[in-house]
This record gives sequence, structure tokens and C-alpha cells, in this order.
Amino acid sequence: MRAPASPDEKIFPSLLFLITCRSILTVRASRATIGKSETSPDGLRDLKRDALRTLGFREDSKVAHEFIDSINGNKPEKLKVIVSSHNYQDTPSVKDLGDLVARIQATGADIVRITTTALDITDVARIIQISVHSHVPVIGLAMGERGLISRILCAKFGGYFTSGTLHSGIVSVPGEPAIKDILDVYNFRLIRPCTKMFGVIGKPISHSKSPLLYNEGFKSVGFDGVYLHLLVDDIANFLHTYSSTDFSGFSVGIPHKEAALKCCDEVDPIAKSIGAVNCIVRRPTDGKLFGLNTDYFGSISAIEDGLRGSHDKSNIIGSPLAGRLFVIMGAGGAGKALAYGAKQKGARIIIANRKYDRARKLADEVGGDALPFADLANFHPEDGAILANSTSVGMQPNIDETPIPKHALRSYSLVFDAVYNPRMTRLLSEAAESGVRVVCGVEMLIGQAYEQFERFTGLPAPKELFRKIMDNCL
Repeated sequence: MRAPASPDEKIFPSLLFLITCRSILTVRASRATIGKSETSPDGLRDLKRDALRTLGFREDSKVAHEFIDSINGNKPEKLKVIVSSHNYQDTPSVKDLGDLVARIQATGADIVRITTTALDITDVARIIQISVHSHVPVIGLAMGERGLISRILCAKFGGYFTSGTLHSGIVSVPGEPAIKDILDVYNFRLIRPCTKMFGVIGKPISHSKSPLLYNEGFKSVGFDGVYLHLLVDDIANFLHTYSSTDFSGFSVGIPHKEAALKCCDEVDPIAKSIGAVNCIVRRPTDGKLFGLNTDYFGSISAIEDGLRGSHDKSNIIGSPLAGRLFVIMGAGGAGKALAYGAKQKGARIIIANRKYDRARKLADEVGGDALPFADLANFHPEDGAILANSTSVGMQPNIDETPIPKHALRSYSLVFDAVYNPRMTRLLSEAAESGVRVVCGVEMLIGQAYEQFERFTGLPAPKELFRKIMDNCL
């Protein structure tokens, strides 16, 4: 709410209903009155009489100072005055932020609000530091998608409150989340000072459904944790900045999986062989980072379950992949994870890739064979062979594409597609029509989430809940 433009304009009394409904009013001088503070005496008197909750003054400390002076000795018991500063360019240094807090506090403010712009996710660390060490209640928020965590973690680090939009897509500042998401996706009301922090690192990352999956999982098993979207530009800088053991673990997405491996103190041998890490766990005893790759676990376990015909593998000894021919389309990161995972289970590997030299290189690494991609159409594998697509062919929006002709699918006992959107790709639909068992990419996502959840919490994953959430999302 802006300050009155003239002594005749009365806007404070009309807000009585809002104030009595636990509202927070924001008062700003208009451009015409900034520096003049021509606040209506009638308006101030009415505000002093009616204000029952919280009043915020934004960006004009002179207006705030005059108001606070005017109610000296007559301040309503339940009234709290917030004075705020907005920085739309960047996030200043800790020293400059500290000086800003002191200047705002000098106006007589009960609560200090600082809103900055996060140019990098590590900027939020300075906001957190100010919130933790300030002697006056602070609302410290950072704008932009990189500043999202400031709006969630303020519940852990002593922030006075957070803010969000009433409706998704309608924002007052860049990167502002909806209140519904703050409460329901991130379980804001459950966050406490001892809450452990996790998240999915990527660029882009806003599309990820992982926070919904893990936060619902945490709540269902009574685990005190929160899982966040983390838009990260430089993973090494991120991990160095957020080095506290409170930041307990991370899922790693594109494009950081290879760089993540170099940031870890210890790396699982399979992840080292694959050359990529998609899960990092911080050891609570010494803060060391342990990296592993659950991509291969998710895809291989999904394929094994598909061969067994059941999601319950507790009573099965050995892998149904042992001794089988395992044909992989694609030699990128996902293809490498499949190749190493299948090799570990005793399968015999064939790699087919459009660039044959890459297929040959990966095949040599896992002791397998390579095949020109074009030859797949007329390749006749032995009985019981598996075909796995690790490419993006068939993914939204190119849902009419398929990496291999339908007639070539009949020779396989199972076809797996790492693409999960759409759930039933053209490849899988044509395989099913040919009488071949199929496994979709959603099963891989759920499988790798099981493993990461158990690594993060030390508790069994709520598998049926995960499956229900993914079914609803996709």
C-alpha cells in the first residue's frame, strides 16, 4: 500500500477488515512523495487506532521513522512494524547486509526485511548468515529461481516469515513460488532448526518432480528432512559454500553428473567406472562427500523386475540378467550406466550407437561388442535377449519417433526405454504389439529414487507411495 498522495486522501481506515484478519500491510511512499513524507495526519491516527497485527514500510526509511515516532508511547500491543529494503540488482556482501540491517533497525523497526536478487544460488548463504546472527527479527529473502531456497530454509534458520503468491504463475517478484507449493510440496510447517536438507541439483531444474516425491516420502516415514529444487551453475562452488553437515545429500542431474564426481572425497567403484555421479551423501561424522550412481541401479532393477514379472524381488536369488545378451542403443551417460550395470549382473553387452567409434569405446570398456546403429534393423539376437534404449528418441514432443523398426523387436524377450515422458513411447507400444514384454522409464525413475531415499535416510523407501505419486504426476 502506498502512502496517501494528499492530506485529503484517507486509505488507512478502509483497511480495518484486512488488519483484523491477521493481515500484513505494506506502506510505500508514492514517487511524488518519496523524500517528502506527506503522510496524512488523519490516516496516521486512523492507522494507529485500527492496526492490530503487522505494518510494513517498504524502501522509504523516512516514512517509517516518522510513523514510528508518531506512535511512540501509543503503539497498539499487537502491532509490529516491519521496515524493508529491496535490491533488484544483486545480493551485497555480508558486511553491507549487516550495515543495512543496522540502518533499518535504527528507524525503530520491530522486524527487518531484506529482499535481494540471487545471481547465484550461493548468494543465499549470505542471507542465511545475516538471519542467523542478527539480534533483531529478520525476514531475509532472495528473488529469482536461484533464490528459491531462501523462502523455504528461513523456517530452519530463524527467519521471521516467508512469502509467496496466492496462485501459481502470478508473481509479484521474480522466482516467487506459490504459497500452496511452499506448504504442500516442501512441507514448510514441518521444517525446524534441526531439519536436514537435501535437494536435486541441475540446470534447468524447475521441472523436476523429485521434491514432491522425496518430501512426501520423508513425511510418510517421519524423517526430519526437506528436499529442494537447486538451480546450480557451478557445482564445485555450491558444495564448497554449503559445506555444513546440515546439507546432508543431493541428487545430481544434467549437466553436473561428471563434474560432481570430481567434487567427491570418495566415489563408489561403479560410479567411478561410469564416470558420473548422480547421488552425493555427506557423511555426518566428518562432512566428507561420498558419490555414487543410482541411475544404473534404477534401470537394471526395473529390467530385472520386468523379467521376473513382479515388483517383489525379495525371495529371488541371483540376477535374471546373468548370461543374457543385453543390447544397448546409445553410448552416452545413460548408456554407460546401463552397460556397467548389466555387466555387473553377468550379462553380455552389445553397444549400438550412431557414432560407431563411441560404441566401440564403451564396448571395449565393459568387455562387450559394438554394432553399427543401422545394423540393428536386421540384427537377429539369440533367444532371451534384452533391448534397452538409452537415447532420447521418442521423448516429448517427438513422440512419433522410434529408434528401431517394429519388425526388429520380435526377436527380443524384453524391451526397456529410458524415456519416461510419455510413459508408453512408440518403441514400447510397438514392442508390446509384437508380443514382447516392456519396461518403461518411469520404473527406472522410481527404482533409482528408492536407492537414493534409503541412502539419505537410512530407512526403507515407501515404495507404494512413490509409485502412486509418479502415476499421478505422469
